[in-house]
Amino acid sequence: MRTGAEQSDLLVAQLSLLGYEGFEEQTDALVAYIPEADFDEALLKETLAPHGVSYTKETILPENWNAVWESNFEPVQVDDFCGIRADFHRPFDPQPAYEIVITPKMSFGTGHHATTSSMIKLMESLVFSGKRIFDFGTGTGILAILAEMMGAAVVDAIDYDEWAVNNTIENIAANNMKKIKIWQADNLDAITEKYDILLANINCNILLQFMGDMRRLLQPGGILLLSGILPSDEVQITESAVSQGFVKEKKIEKNNWLAMQFVAV
Repeated sequence: MRTGAEQSDLLVAQLSLLGYEGFEEQTDALVAYIPEADFDEALLKETLAPHGVSYTKETILPENWNAVWESNFEPVQVDDFCGIRADFHRPFDPQPAYEIVITPKMSFGTGHHATTSSMIKLMESLVFSGKRIFDFGTGTGILAILAEMMGAAVVDAIDYDEWAVNNTIENIAANNMKKIKIWQADNLDAITEKYDILLANINCNILLQFMGDMRRLLQPGGILLLSGILPSDEVQITESAVSQGFVKEKKIEKNNWLAMQFVAV
């Protein structure tokens, strides 16, 4: 798809709702990946029409998709706090406070996109030592891994996608993490534990759908970090959070995406 930077951000949000599972943002184009069985060309055309965006399509094998990731995946660093690299990159020099090794495969969340890097930035200001953490929609497991590195006592994580769960398991092992429990689920119904911090880097519609459940999982005074939010959705997200018993504390805006921090009251 031939796009501009701001247009790419909007399309990522819209295509995520259609089942597209991975995105590669290039200078003037957006590459989007979806399982062939889930591809609906008519729906894609309908989504792209208002943007005046043209597209081409190609059927590729998963291992070729992974090779594309590896060839384009560059190390990324969030200040001197957290560095993310693949196992084929050299360690950071100088070393950030935390270094995470990620092999992204078909999962979202390498630190490159504004939604993930902004979540990491919000995490930097919080105390994770001894805390119970829940990562809703873990993707590559990057936020769960960072939470354990920061001293969390318990880290539970879910994702609806089998690729993401398997990728997270691999990344947990690559970083020698011991406390992260990961399983596949597309809702929060079966979870009865209480947590101190809940991380949710997903998309606006899912955040709205599960706002009540996220409040249920948090202790009073617990922290909710949300991302995958466009500025145009800020009011709706805030109103939903407040209605469920949250108070907004702060937000970060980067590349037309918001990450927001709330506290449960």
